[in-house]
Order: sequence, then structure tokens, then C-alpha cells
Amino acid sequence: MTTPNTGEILLDVQGLQKYFPITKGMFRRTVGHVKAVENVSFQIHKGETLGVVGESGCGKTTMGLSIMHLIQPTQGLIRLNVDGSWTEVNEKTIRGLRDKMQIVFQDPFSSLNPRMRIRDIVAEPLQAHGMKNRRERYGRVEALLDAVGLGSHHMNRFPHEFSGGQRQRIGIARALSLNPSLVVCDEPVSALDVSVQAQVLNLLDDLQEEFGLTYLFIAHDLSVVQHISDRVVVMYLGRIVEMGEVDGLFSAPKHPYTEALLSAIPDPDPDIIGEQIILQGDVPSPADPPLGCHFHPRCAYAQARCSQEIPELLDVDGKGHFAACHYAQDLNLIGVSRSETA
Repeated sequence: MTTPNTGEILLDVQGLQKYFPITKGMFRRTVGHVKAVENVSFQIHKGETLGVVGESGCGKTTMGLSIMHLIQPTQGLIRLNVDGSWTEVNEKTIRGLRDKMQIVFQDPFSSLNPRMRIRDIVAEPLQAHGMKNRRERYGRVEALLDAVGLGSHHMNRFPHEFSGGQRQRIGIARALSLNPSLVVCDEPVSALDVSVQAQVLNLLDDLQEEFGLTYLFIAHDLSVVQHISDRVVVMYLGRIVEMGEVDGLFSAPKHPYTEALLSAIPDPDPDIIGEQIILQGDVPSPADPPLGCHFHPRCAYAQARCSQEIPELLDVDGKGHFAACHYAQDLNLIGVSRSETA
């Protein structure tokens, strides 16, 4: 699998899997596995934002945590470009790569220690990575808080004294404290009000330009993903079903699941009532996924082949638009334009 040549590759993920064992009985015998992430492969170029979307339970967050090795992946190769040379990310190397890879968590309150002052929360990574001079650490904290729209007068406060948007800014400052190359944003605005979401998204844009950051941006809000992303990955039941440039994927989807997701985006004009595609049935269990294409029991375009063969993720237009559908080149699916989601 190749991606468009838009610059130097920073992160390379190949064949990533994360299975959680299902145990039973007094001796906790393994009787099956929950296949949370299954055979996921993609690359991220330096300076770009790769958005990841899908329903709850599709494996988005598990994938991000596995890349960060906050949970141990079952299988797969993760490589990070460090100063022009590839370093494999595994349990032996991850500690030395923490300054290159950081994460912003979804919940801006539970991710901050309520007993620590903000100056110590943001300074903790600096101390852990060898910055022993306290004055130097706090100087760096002050600069980071200023960069995210807070000030030095906030340093001595506790997390409960801030609003949700301010707490997320603190989480972003902590993630940037070690000057990382890659930041995994795990639904960083989903717990915030809409007006605050826009502020945080604009902040992330500004910080990306200022610090040369690369984002893996996980979200379930398609409008947010369209606004901030350069390319988009669509996941369903642990697998990537579509991936491509943001404008091409939104305007001309190649997978029926993506078409259904896009149809759910509300039109900003209240007089226009769009035709939403209602998927039949429930999302299958990742512990017992369907044979063949995982999406075929809910797909309006499914044929006999779909229930028997797993579709490969292939470049359907030769320009980096990938889809895992047997009939991706034959279907004429409906998308949305950028103006419709603005």
C-alpha cells in the first residue's frame, strides 16, 4: 500500500492488531478474543493531520493507544522517523520516544491530577526527562501556557478551578512540553461545548503551524474532522474501510459505510432536509465479526461475494483514495461538499 507523496513520512503503521482475550471459568481460560483493531496499516507525513472517524466501538481510540503503547498491541509494526532514521516503537524503545510522541486525552478533567497545581502538571514531563532546574522548568511552563492562551497567573491553580476548554488547553500544553513531533489527539473536543470546540480546533491549527506538529486526530464528528484534517481514515469494526484526501473522500466516497456516515451530517440550512441513510441492524460484535466484509450485513449494495471474501484496501483511483469494497469502482455514492458542513 502506498500513499501520495506529500512529504517525508513521520509515522509508519503496518498490520496493527489489538485483541483482548475473553476468559471464562475459575481458571480464566481464554475462550475467544475481542478484535478491537485488526490489520490496520497507514502512514502519516510530517506536518499533516490524519483524521480518524467511525462509530463508537470501531477501534479508533484503541488504535491510538496502541500506537502510543499505552496499551500493548497484539501484533504489528510501528515505526517513527527520528531525525531521518526509522526507529521501531515497541515496549523496549517507547520510553526513549516519549519526547517524540505525545497524546491529548478526550476527558480534560480526569486526565489531569486534581491534587497537583497546573505548573507541576505541565512541568512533570520535563522533570521526568532530565530538566532538573526548577526555574528553567517553570519558565518553560509559563511559555507553554502563553502559547495555549493561558497565562502565568494560572500556574498556581488546581484543575477544578478551570472550565472544560481551559483544562483541555492545559492538557495540550502538557503534551507539547517535550517538543514532540507527533501528537495523538483522542477526541480532544468531544467533551466541550460547540463554541469552545471551535476555539480549541483553531488553537490546534495555530500550534501545528508554530511548532511544526503532526497530528493523528481521532473524532466521531465528521464536520470537525473535515475542518482540521488533510487526509481521513474511516474505520468500521476494527478495520480501515476507506482512506483518502479530505475533499475527495467527503465529496465522492467510495465505501457504502462512508456514504452512510456523510448522510448523517446535518445541513446548516434548516429549510433543507437531507435524505439520511439508516443502516439496518446493529453493529456486529468484534468478538464474533461477520465473515467476508464486516459491513455486508448492513450494506444496501452487498452481493454474495461480500459475505465470503474480505475486501482488500486498494487505491481505487490511482491518486491515493483507498477503499475496502469489492465494488468501490462500480458504485456511484453520494457525498457532501465543504460548504454543506461549514
